[in-house]
Parts: sequence; C-alpha cells; structure tokens
Amino acid sequence: MTKPNDHTTPLWIFGYGSLVWDPGFTPTEAVPARLDGWHRSFCMRSIHFRGTVEKPGLVLALDAQPGAHCWGVALRVAEEDREAVLAETRARELVSDAYLEKRLPVTLQDGREVETVTYVIDRAGPQYCQIGAEEQAQIIATAVGGRGPNRDYLFNTAAHLAEWGLEDEDLVALATRVRALIG
Repeated sequence: MTKPNDHTTPLWIFGYGSLVWDPGFTPTEAVPARLDGWHRSFCMRSIHFRGTVEKPGLVLALDAQPGAHCWGVALRVAEEDREAVLAETRARELVSDAYLEKRLPVTLQDGREVETVTYVIDRAGPQYCQIGAEEQAQIIATAVGGRGPNRDYLFNTAAHLAEWGLEDEDLVALATRVRALIG
C-alpha cells in the first residue's frame, strides 16, 4: 500500500463530496475507490462555504461506522504539485476545525490499494450533528454560504457521483426532496 508521507510514492486524496467535482487541482489519475468503516453523511454544519454562523448549512463528512463503506474517487496528485496541493486542500478542508485529516486505506476499483489523505468529521467538534433526512432537506433548501446555495452542493455531488457510476441512493432521495421544497 502506498503511503502519502513517503515521497517515493504518489499522494492520493479521497474525494466523497465536493472534492469529486471540484478538487481544486488537476489530478494525474482519478479512480473510483471504496473506503471501509466510514459512511458519507450530512453530519457537518457548514458555517463558511454553504451556510453562515447565523444560518448554518450542511455538508458531507465521513462518519465512522463499523461495517459501513463509502464509494468516492481517489485523486492522485502530480509529484511536482504535492506540497502546494496538500497545503491548498488543508486550507480548504480544515478552515473551521470540523474535519480531521486522516491517512486511510482505500481499494481502487481496479484492485489497487493505496493510502489516501481523507477528511473525516470531528465528532467532538461543535459542527457535528446527527439529524433526520427531513430536517436536512429543510436546511439544504434554504442555506447559502460563501460558495453559494447549499442545494447546489447537494445537487452537484449527487450528479457527479452518478456520472462516476457511484450513485448514492440517500443523496438522490435527499436531492429529490430538496427539489420539491424549492419548487
């Protein structure tokens, strides 16, 4: 298994939300990948990008769950861009200390196993939440942050996962409900 701290092996970043459709860099390789022991969830209150402190939105995070798995996209970083991409990704993902940066193994769709830089929810942090699908839909339908409407984040993520052949039934159902709410 390749390790991202070892400069003799490629740096991979695991995308499961906006990193799938807006990684902020051009990967040298992008491959569907499965991460075991974690599930994708709207369990993070967004106070910067898709909401505000006064009216938080919701964004996806990985929440630990035994027996679960999450399909996403492993993004390989060009060696010459390694330090810059890691710094830019950290600045983006660690903006409010809601995520923890982990080094986690994924299995690529082609069978390779690589270690990835992966951002997971800090359950001890104030932005962590566990709320039902209807409340999620109500929040996502109306919240807006520095990067635009929360609903666009949901719609883009669901659509791009589907384009990769990684359709997430929960996201599709949530997107359907949000569309109904916004008319």
